Amino acid sequence: MKYFWKKEQGIMKKIFFFLLMLCTAFHTIAQVRYHNAQQEKDFEESLRKLIGAAAMIHNIYVDSVDSKKLVEDAINGMLNKLDPHSAYTNAKDTKKLTEPLEGSFEGIGVQFNILDDTLLVIQPVPKGPSEKAGILAGDRIISVADTSIAGVKMTREEIMRRLRGPKGTIAHLGVLRQGIKDTLKFDVKRDKIPVNSVDAAYMITPTIGLIRFNNFALTTHKEVQDAIRQLKEKGMKSLIIDLQQNGGGFLQAAAEVASEFLPKGDLIVYTKGRSVPSQEFRSVGGGLFAEGKLIILVDEYSASASEILAGAVQDQDRGLVVGRRTFGKGLVQRPLEIPDGSMIRLTVARYYTPSGRSIQKPYQKGDLKSYALDVINRYNKGELTHADSIHFPDSLRYQTLRKGRTVYGGGGIMPDYFVPLDTTKYSKCYRELSAKSLIINHSLKYTDKHRKTLQKKYPTFEKFKKGFKVPQEVIDEIFKEGEKQKITPKDEADKQLAQQNMQLFIKALVARDLWDMSEYFAIIYEHDEVVRKAVELIQNDAQ
Repeated sequence: MKYFWKKEQGIMKKIFFFLLMLCTAFHTIAQVRYHNAQQEKDFEESLRKLIGAAAMIHNIYVDSVDSKKLVEDAINGMLNKLDPHSAYTNAKDTKKLTEPLEGSFEGIGVQFNILDDTLLVIQPVPKGPSEKAGILAGDRIISVADTSIAGVKMTREEIMRRLRGPKGTIAHLGVLRQGIKDTLKFDVKRDKIPVNSVDAAYMITPTIGLIRFNNFALTTHKEVQDAIRQLKEKGMKSLIIDLQQNGGGFLQAAAEVASEFLPKGDLIVYTKGRSVPSQEFRSVGGGLFAEGKLIILVDEYSASASEILAGAVQDQDRGLVVGRRTFGKGLVQRPLEIPDGSMIRLTVARYYTPSGRSIQKPYQKGDLKSYALDVINRYNKGELTHADSIHFPDSLRYQTLRKGRTVYGGGGIMPDYFVPLDTTKYSKCYRELSAKSLIINHSLKYTDKHRKTLQKKYPTFEKFKKGFKVPQEVIDEIFKEGEKQKITPKDEADKQLAQQNMQLFIKALVARDLWDMSEYFAIIYEHDEVVRKAVELIQNDAQ
């Protein structure tokens, strides 16, 4: 056995670094205090066994092994036997995961899409590096640092890697612009580019505002505050917060946003774990929308911090929750950073709403597949289309804190008003055309070709919303391209529904490309049943 420990000790230390970090994290971060000496002895013996096994594989296994990957597989193997949300990510994936929540990245600052293997600028970020350098909507970036990125089948990820870079460095861009024959050259100085949480903030009616955000990041609270102020200046008296598809984020961000709606001292959420101290999060008061009708929109993909906000508003009887039962992620992960940039996110506690409901839905340790299929199983059982298909035992019955309304635990937040998923909303043909990116690509081509004409004809979004209709030839071209790929309507009714779907979606896409995401959702949500239900409840004074 001494042979295994003495040979190549320097290499061995590097190989087992991840294992030692993991085991130390389990042992120290969890703050376990063993009262049974045998338990501590078992832990130490297990640790030696794990390191010993890795040493044997490294030294005498018949083939050479990738020791780094071996260690990562061992970490993943341990975590996979725990809950569904404890996870390990390598340095590259960790950066991808944390960037949206940190609220910024370093790059040139353009919204873009790939059209015919060429990067088409949708909009430069306002006051960002590209706008300052003179990049315009509709420009095509064809090269970066004299390397072609157009017509070379380069992946979106590779293009982004070339455009991004440390703040202060220069991106030498080759740009094609309509009406100009020669390639334009731009030197764009990279800078911090904000990643916004708020997708949309606009007035649905003269007195009802809507704010939609896609996660709970470091900047979310300030973005929501700014949105509330802007909408109040426009006459907002009632507010809809749209958390549909919002997968969550930072707990602190959820508590900060909730404080904008709740009186000082109101409980927002609390956590309990086996070995970490329990925590309570309460409203700090002085919120920008502490009064006025409030509705929270949720669906089966609203998770984590979204459920914290929805649960607090519901339990404190501050407003109503509308939509479908939320995902049910109520496990608290603590990020444990490793010096090489990788990270372990280890579950240490559970979230509970003010009334005492656990947000986390049931799961079996190690059974990740069933957990991943939960939403599909809900659909198959009819839970997304019929409220009476959802059953809660009396043992999970709770009461809201002010009005004593009945609410249920057992996983996720059940809305006060259920809005079924409309399975007939989109035609099969439309879904297939959309999946092949035919609709979005033709929309980009249309906007790119007619941008100046559209801007002249519709100087304001209000005029565009009332007067613009997608030309029939654009829709006919999409159907024609679909036929080439063997995508055809099954009958006339299917074709008519597909046309209706395309009219709405393309109009919204054109609005996005001419203005921004608020205008996109202002059009899309005209026919959204969940949003329409919320407006109806506010207007009928349901609260």
